[in-house]
Amino acid sequence: MAQKIKLSTIAETLGISTATVSLALRDSPLVAVNTREKIKDQARALGYIYNRRAASLRTSRSGIIGVVVHDIMNPFYGEILKAIESELDRSRHTFILSNHYDSVEKQRTFIETLLQLGGDGVIMSPAIGTPPEDFELAEENGMPAILVARQIDALDLPTYRGDDSYGISLATNHLISLGHRTIAMIGGTDQTSTGRDRYQGYVNALRKAGIEVDPNLRIPGARSKQGGFEAAVHFLSLPQKPTAAVCWNDLVAIGLMNGISRAGLVPGGDISVTGYDDLEEAAIATPALTTVWNGQAEVGRLAARALLDRLAGSHEPDGIHLIKPEMRIRQSTAPYKAR
Repeated sequence: MAQKIKLSTIAETLGISTATVSLALRDSPLVAVNTREKIKDQARALGYIYNRRAASLRTSRSGIIGVVVHDIMNPFYGEILKAIESELDRSRHTFILSNHYDSVEKQRTFIETLLQLGGDGVIMSPAIGTPPEDFELAEENGMPAILVARQIDALDLPTYRGDDSYGISLATNHLISLGHRTIAMIGGTDQTSTGRDRYQGYVNALRKAGIEVDPNLRIPGARSKQGGFEAAVHFLSLPQKPTAAVCWNDLVAIGLMNGISRAGLVPGGDISVTGYDDLEEAAIATPALTTVWNGQAEVGRLAARALLDRLAGSHEPDGIHLIKPEMRIRQSTAPYKAR
């Protein structure tokens, strides 16, 4: 029954033109807000359903945006996605979500499927090892791509992310200011731009403070709570006896603190721990986690806005657009004390 309702039917019941109804249902600013709401209410009352396929034939746009990230179970990506969704909602765009889990093949299949569906654009946190050709495939077929969180060095696509090197240097400098000199870095991988930049920020802060960089104090790999928990065994067995740890993200930090507690030590007392991202969970962890705000909501909003601007025919310059991180000092860090 709903499929039989036409724009002309809505127009006739309200005594207005079909063109006005069409503009109102697409949230056009050419129609007054009150009139738009009145038309939408009438459309709902009559059981009208917006026909996206028919609209795409008229406008050459499907209104569909693809979003592909590493793993939506990571709250970091959840916060980016929430901001993307909010921005796309303003322009009546919908999105299709995919997790690539760092599988280039899975990511490529998603891009190809999105092209087949006539997707307008794609926002991506690219999988490790993504070749430039995968982005060129999208761009050459009229589907612009915007990157978030990670960058591809061989491409000059618009990329929105936090300044990871600066952010980790904030955390490392905070620990140094508390008197810590044997500081481990837990988690991450050199296979991503994020991992490389964060480690470089850690190294730069140590060197600037005149502290020798000991490669044995780096424990790579962990990117989850479980990973952080498992890394605690290695961390506590290091012969250098670190008194503090800079963690790849909040999840790793919380997992590490749990492992430290399980070993009978006190996070924030015996050992200082910093996280990264300032997830909602960080403030309510035990102890409350000292971390770095990385602007993920701002990353999502700016990326979505940049894509919509491209679709409208105007856009910011290509290249990397950095959000400046900020320190959040809580209870998981304390002045150095000898053990």
